[in-house]
Amino acid sequence: MIRRTLSDRIKEKIGLGKAILITGPRQVGKTTLIRQLIADEDVRFLDGDDPSIRAQLTYPNTEQIRTLIGNKKVVFVDEAQMVEGIGLTLKIIIDQFKDVQLWISGSSSFDLYDRTIEPLTGRKWAYQLYPISWEEFEQHVGYLKSEQQIERRLVYGFYPEVIKNQGYETEILNELTNSYLYKDVLAYADIRKPEILDNLVRALALQIGQEVNYSELSRLIGLDRNTIISYIDILEKAYVVFRLRSFGKNVRTEIRKARKIYFYDNGIRNAIINNFDPLDLRADKGALWENFLVSERIKQREYKLVLARSYFWRTTQQQEIDYIEEKAQKLSAFEFKWNPKKTKPISKTFTRAYEAQTATITRENFRNFVIMEKEQYA
Repeated sequence: MIRRTLSDRIKEKIGLGKAILITGPRQVGKTTLIRQLIADEDVRFLDGDDPSIRAQLTYPNTEQIRTLIGNKKVVFVDEAQMVEGIGLTLKIIIDQFKDVQLWISGSSSFDLYDRTIEPLTGRKWAYQLYPISWEEFEQHVGYLKSEQQIERRLVYGFYPEVIKNQGYETEILNELTNSYLYKDVLAYADIRKPEILDNLVRALALQIGQEVNYSELSRLIGLDRNTIISYIDILEKAYVVFRLRSFGKNVRTEIRKARKIYFYDNGIRNAIINNFDPLDLRADKGALWENFLVSERIKQREYKLVLARSYFWRTTQQQEIDYIEEKAQKLSAFEFKWNPKKTKPISKTFTRAYEAQTATITRENFRNFVIMEKEQYA
């Protein structure tokens, strides 16, 4: 099994009187992780994808919950976002069954957090799990083998089943996108024309690493601008994509309302555009490199509790910086270049205005960026 970075942090919270909540995309290993952590326990497993279980978990009273749990001291509610009123049900379990350790998983933050944030205030430890990180992959296969596979990972990504089934990546990724990617999105948003969502996600996939113009997307997709923004918000809450805001404070020509959109996984992105060509044949290798680096950095910060904000930077004169982190009021600016021979100096306009630390991340030095050692975030 691939050991997950979150395991040790979660273990520390077992038995402290709060629920343990893990959210993240479907098929990234949330259920597997929880099952590993409770492997030695006698567990009541409740699957929110099962209609009969959903019916029992929808607004039950205390005695009905008591009957459902029985004498189990560990209860695991999987895909909890599928259950209407789940927040109140979970609250009853925590408040009325003090000797029960409650575990919860969910694949979409809009449903699960909206339904649990108030009922579970002060009653949960919450974590987000993503596709396998570079650090986890390296620990699993070893340093040398991971280095040898970097180009393959830029194309096929880091979903657990993709990593474990080499040679079947295309089939698995197509199944993931067709069967799971939009499942929670369509259920939550009541989108009656899934092809519109397909067109939007494909348009976003073709623009990773570029500034996204909502008005242009509106004209391209045939939806009004506000609906486009709403759909992107839903895709973000379903862990399909995430947004990066532009940074700006001091320079008069800074563009401060722009957005970039990235995918949590390169393999999902490539499945959407149906392009699994090797890296050396691709015109988008720079975009894949950027998407990989930004998504890996997000994983590291989440797993290691790094309190920082992420941005990119651009001016009306087309000066730009790929990625900026603001931590403890200090800025670090990064340029991403796959080929170390094609690096360029980071904008002096930015460095003079903000006194930022700078670095260019290439194929040769990326490991220090995607595996944050303790001194980087202490």
